[in-house]
Amino acid sequence: MKVALGSDHAGYPLKNTVRQVVEALGHEVIDCGTYSRDPVDFPDITRTTCEVVLSNGADRAVLVCGTGQGAVMAANKLPGIRCGLAHEPYSAHQAVEHDDANVIAMGAWLVPHALVPDIIREFLGAVFDDDEETRRRVAKLNALDDLSPTR
Repeated sequence: MKVALGSDHAGYPLKNTVRQVVEALGHEVIDCGTYSRDPVDFPDITRTTCEVVLSNGADRAVLVCGTGQGAVMAANKLPGIRCGLAHEPYSAHQAVEHDDANVIAMGAWLVPHALVPDIIREFLGAVFDDDEETRRRVAKLNALDDLSPTR
């Protein structure tokens, strides 16, 4: 599996750990930045990372910022991206199994570093529960991409 990986400056200290785990699980990492602790804007990194998934250059993506919240908000504004917040393994798995997530976000300041291997393993190993009920719910999620703003 190809996995796009992106972090802002706040997530940078955890980024290498995530990379090592992804690679140890036998997957390829596509590094989308950032490459230092110099300040960058998380919406830019999120967009760059998610565009790799949207263009089929990666199967899934992992975003790391300070809390994970900004990355989740930015990612879920991109049509075709379904991003879950994963600070523990169960949410990482369920985001894929029940919500067909193709991206997770983690907060470097919040996620217990000892759980990173389990979180990544569960996210990358999870399979969408392709039953009628779950497909219906995900179709409704996807339909939200087409809503135009009301004024």
